[in-house]
Amino acid sequence: MKNRKILYALGFCAAIVSFAQNLYVPLMPEIQKELHTSLYMVNLSITLFTIALAVLQIVYGPLIDRIGRKKILLPGMILYVLATIGCSFSFSIEMLLGFRLLQGIGAAAVPLVAATMIGDLFDGKERAESMATYQMILGIAPAIGPLIGGAIGSVAGYSGAFGFLAVTAFLMLLVVIFVLPETGPVSVHSKRLDLGSFARIFKNRTGSSVLLTGFVLYDVFYTLIVFLPIILKDGYRLSVAQIGLASMLLMAFSLIGSKLSGTLQAKIGSAKSLILTFSCVIIGLILFIITAKMSLIALLITLGFIGFFCGLTMSALPTLLSAEFVKERATAIGVYNFVRYLGMAAAPMLGSLLYFYGGVTLLIGITALLVGVAVVFSSVQLGLMLKKRDRAKGTF
Repeated sequence: MKNRKILYALGFCAAIVSFAQNLYVPLMPEIQKELHTSLYMVNLSITLFTIALAVLQIVYGPLIDRIGRKKILLPGMILYVLATIGCSFSFSIEMLLGFRLLQGIGAAAVPLVAATMIGDLFDGKERAESMATYQMILGIAPAIGPLIGGAIGSVAGYSGAFGFLAVTAFLMLLVVIFVLPETGPVSVHSKRLDLGSFARIFKNRTGSSVLLTGFVLYDVFYTLIVFLPIILKDGYRLSVAQIGLASMLLMAFSLIGSKLSGTLQAKIGSAKSLILTFSCVIIGLILFIITAKMSLIALLITLGFIGFFCGLTMSALPTLLSAEFVKERATAIGVYNFVRYLGMAAAPMLGSLLYFYGGVTLLIGITALLVGVAVVFSSVQLGLMLKKRDRAKGTF
């Protein structure tokens, strides 16, 4: 029971911090007007936050393994709270950009420590189910963040939205101080950073499979998030509100898949679950190409199908890493987080070129091909690994 309380505390800490990525997206025009700047500079505030979030994953990971989980989490959350207050009181775009960078640096510690501590506290089937629950809680943030930001911003402006972030983050900081225990480092022989651990993660069969799959999975998910509004507007002339509901459908089915992922992994194992569910994403993407111009209802059903199986895949990845890398758990999850953030960043850049030259067919077709490559690679890597383990146990 105590561990379950810790799980929910970690999940909500990560979700609160995740709000900073998209809570103020509906308020970007107001920020541009209030700070007398360009839309490009306002967009840069999102880019800087995301870059800091990504890069610090591979910095914090080894530190968390050697110094401790809570010893990194506390300073990170304190910095996040202070930087968020700074964002709220920023009177120029330069101030906002600076505080957003600091906000990203502080925020980067939270999801990394959360996933690592879940790996520390749970084993076997419980770890898979706990990762699934954590992924579901974390997935709530991008789904409702813009709604909350729009509601608060309509009353209190962008300062109020950042104020809301600061207050909620401070409350979660108190939870970290008084509720969360120190669960690591697990067992290390040296306090010095071992850069060779990064190479070991990439060379490891499980590590390489998870990293490639994570990159492609989040490229798929964010390709749909970025280009769905364009596809629906061009093909079906939907309003902004209707497009928002379609995007919510993708998020909702992803959350359902995340929640059920633990049960599936408990039954067939995380490796088989990963290969099975990601294979189903290929089917969904092919159906998406077929239904994109055929029928809005069929397109929405396909969208829910893809979201569901993406959600099923998401929590299997950190579960596999947590089981494979015990002494370097935070480092492995940090590298994974860094790679999946690269997948998010690649989606709009690669997707823009594909959509420009070949529309939906080329965009989703290449995306499906990438998923296929990841599935084949993971099947070979994880399949060979499982065979070796079976031989070691004397089973065939």
